[in-house]
Amino acid sequence: MQLHQVKPKRKLKNKKRVGRGGKRGTYSGRGVKGQKARAGRKIRPEIRDYIKKIPKKRGYKFNPLKKKQVVNLKDLEKNFKKGEIVSPKTLLKKGLIAKVKGRIPEVKILGSGELKKDLVFKDCDMSESVKRVVSKK
Repeated sequence: MQLHQVKPKRKLKNKKRVGRGGKRGTYSGRGVKGQKARAGRKIRPEIRDYIKKIPKKRGYKFNPLKKKQVVNLKDLEKNFKKGEIVSPKTLLKKGLIAKVKGRIPEVKILGSGELKKDLVFKDCDMSESVKRVVSKK
């Protein structure tokens, strides 16, 4: 019998492949699987996710007031005297319109009802029927 023919009585166990780096055995203190167990892991900061959600377009936070508030001729007839100025500010003072997000909205005057008084209109949009009524006076 020669040295290369010598065999142990029991079979050899397969060696464990120990994780590289660290002194903690198989997984080197990283646990099992997942992003945190991988080499070169990079977890991005949470703040970056919030920043990504903010719209990039210019002026996104200044949403214009798109809705116009509507006032009818019959309301103007009730609340205004002859020769008074009808503007968004005066309509707000009289309580015919309300502020939207702290600002005075655009106003459109519609032709429901009759207008017998002469009024001065400023900064208000008007429907075609109102324009005809106002131009006659």
